[in-house]
Amino acid sequence: MSEKPVVEAFTDGACSGNPGPGGWGVLLRMGRHEKELYGGEAHTTNQQMELQAAVEALKALTKPCKVTIISDSKYVVQGMSEWIHNWKKKGWKTAGKKPVSNLERWQELDKLAAVHDVTWKWVKGHAGHAENERADELARQGIPAG
Repeated sequence: MSEKPVVEAFTDGACSGNPGPGGWGVLLRMGRHEKELYGGEAHTTNQQMELQAAVEALKALTKPCKVTIISDSKYVVQGMSEWIHNWKKKGWKTAGKKPVSNLERWQELDKLAAVHDVTWKWVKGHAGHAENERADELARQGIPAG
């Protein structure tokens, strides 16, 4: 059996107004190969676009991979590496017994992540990380003109 391909996915979301028009951006890297993705929605939030960037990164993978998702969103990184386990145990409720915000996106991300070996890594935004800066540029490109 061959080893799973190793992929780095740098993701970011952006919003013009929160809520408002928003975009997501992804820089995928597998070895020397890179692929850039971006898109957006007319009415969304920054958190929704951060989640969507991670969703789109995983959707772009055509076979199970060993993936590191690098994001400047603590919401996404902590959500997937810490909070989601308890949310699922509690029927997708928070510690405060409230429904999880952005539930459909979290559930889609969880389903996609289950196919891969995913590591979630947080980086400080706008701190000189070239790949994260590129994901930010892509996310801004994805914001629909309105």
